Amino acid sequence: MSSAPFVLTRVPSLKSPADFRRHLSGLGLDLPCDDALLAGPESPLRQPIPVPVAGRTIGNRWAIHPMEGWDATPDGKPTEEVRRRWRRFGESGAKLIWGGEAMAVRPDGRANPNQLILSRENLDPIAALKRELVESHRQHHGSADDLVVGFQLTHSGRFCRPNDKKRLEPRIAYRHPILDRKFQIDSDGPVLSDSEVVELIQDYVRAARIAYEAGADFVDLKHCHGYLLHEFLGAHTRPGPYGGSFENRTRILREIVEGIRADGNPIEIGVRLSAFDLVPFRPDPTRAQPGKLGPGVPEDFSACLPYRYGFGMNPENPIEPDLTETHRFTTLCASQGIRLLNLSAGSPYYNPHLLRPAAYPPSDGYQPAHDPLIDVVRQVQSVRSIRAQAPRDLVIVGSGYTYLQDYLPQVAQAVVREGWTDMVGLGRMVLSYPGILADATAGRPLQSRGICRTFSECTTAPRNGLPSGCYPLDPFYVARPEAQALKELKKAGR
Repeated sequence: MSSAPFVLTRVPSLKSPADFRRHLSGLGLDLPCDDALLAGPESPLRQPIPVPVAGRTIGNRWAIHPMEGWDATPDGKPTEEVRRRWRRFGESGAKLIWGGEAMAVRPDGRANPNQLILSRENLDPIAALKRELVESHRQHHGSADDLVVGFQLTHSGRFCRPNDKKRLEPRIAYRHPILDRKFQIDSDGPVLSDSEVVELIQDYVRAARIAYEAGADFVDLKHCHGYLLHEFLGAHTRPGPYGGSFENRTRILREIVEGIRADGNPIEIGVRLSAFDLVPFRPDPTRAQPGKLGPGVPEDFSACLPYRYGFGMNPENPIEPDLTETHRFTTLCASQGIRLLNLSAGSPYYNPHLLRPAAYPPSDGYQPAHDPLIDVVRQVQSVRSIRAQAPRDLVIVGSGYTYLQDYLPQVAQAVVREGWTDMVGLGRMVLSYPGILADATAGRPLQSRGICRTFSECTTAPRNGLPSGCYPLDPFYVARPEAQALKELKKAGR
C-alpha cells in the first residue's frame, strides 16, 4: 500500500451535476443525480407518504434526524439552546421529525450530563418543546396537519457519561475484545445482568408512556451507533435469554414493544438502526502528516475471527457489511407493528466514517482513507437493498446525505423518484441550513454559504465538553464564546 495520501476532490469544485456524475463514475460508484430540480407538487420530494402514521399522512419525503446539542439542564430539561434547535427543525419544512434528539429513559443512561431525560418530572417542559417545534413549522409552512414528530428513546450503554463529560460509566451487553481495550473496560462489572435488562425494559415502557402524554406521535427504540440496544443486536457471545441466537438478541426489542402495548399505550413505534457495522477503526500513526491525524485503518481483528462482536457484518471478514440479519430484523420490525425504520450505520465512537462521511475529521477521528463519497454510496445502496425486500407498509428513511453538499437535493430527488428509499433523512446539514430541501423543492436558489462542508466541529465540540452546534456557519454559534474555546482546543491539538 502506498504511504502517500490520496488527493481528495472537493465537492464544491464540481461545478455541475454532470461533473458530479463523472466524478462518481471515476470512483466506480452507482448513485443517481438529477440535472434539474422539480418544484412544487411536481417534486418527488414533495409527495406524501401513502402509509398513515399515528392517523396522519406524512406530507413530504424528507426527515430530520435526531441532533443532540449536549446543552440541556443537568436534570434533563430543555434550555433555550435546545428550544432554538427544535424551532429550526420545525422551520426545515420536513414533515417527519425523527426524535428531535436522543432522550435518556433514565438518568444513568445519559451519554452526557446535559442530555434530555424523558421522565415524569420533565413531562411539561418536553411537551412544551414539542409544541414549540410544531408552531414553528406552522408559522413557516402554513399547516402542521401532515407533520409527524417522534421522540428517540435511548440508553447509551458503553458510552454513558451521566455525571462527568470526561468520565465513562459504561453499562454493556457483553465483553468486546477490541472496544473493552479501547475504552478501558477490564472486568465484567459493567455487564448488565438479565434482571437488570428486565428493569431496563420497564424504563423504556415508562418513557414511551410519558412520550405519548407529551404529545409525541411515535417513539424510536434506538438501535444504532453502538448504544445499548444496538449492542444487544451483536451479543452473540452473551449467555442466557438476551444473547446468542437472533431470537435472543432481538428479545429486548420484542419485550419493549409488548410492554408498551400491555400498558395500553397507542403510540406508534419506530426504530433507528445501524444497518451494518464494521470493526473499530483508528488513525494510522505511520501515515500521519504535520497537524493531521493519519487515515483510518481497522484495528487488528486477527485474533477475533470468526468475528462475533457486531451486527450486519461478515464474521469471516468484518470490514465487509453483510445485510442477511438486517433483512431479518426489518421483517421482525414489521411483524411487531413497527411502522418506521430509519437506517444508519456503524458508530461515531469507533468508525465515524461509516455514518458521517466527512472531508474533515472530528478531533477523536481520523483522516479519510478514501473519497467519502464511497461511504455515502455504501449507505445509500444498503438502504436500497433493504427497501427492495422490506414490507411496503414499513416506511424507510435513509441517511448519510450531508456529504453530498451542493448536490444533496439532486441526489435526494433521484433516489426517492427511483424508489431506493421512501424518505431522505438529514442530520448535520440541518444545523447550518435547515431549509435546504424546502428551498430546493420550492424553486428557490440554494444558500451556498449555509451548506455544511463537513468540518465536523459539531462533533469535535462535544468530544471536548462543549455544546454541539455549527460553529463555522451558524451565526448563533459563531458569536458564542465556545467558538473561540473550540479554536484554541483545535490549535492545541495540532
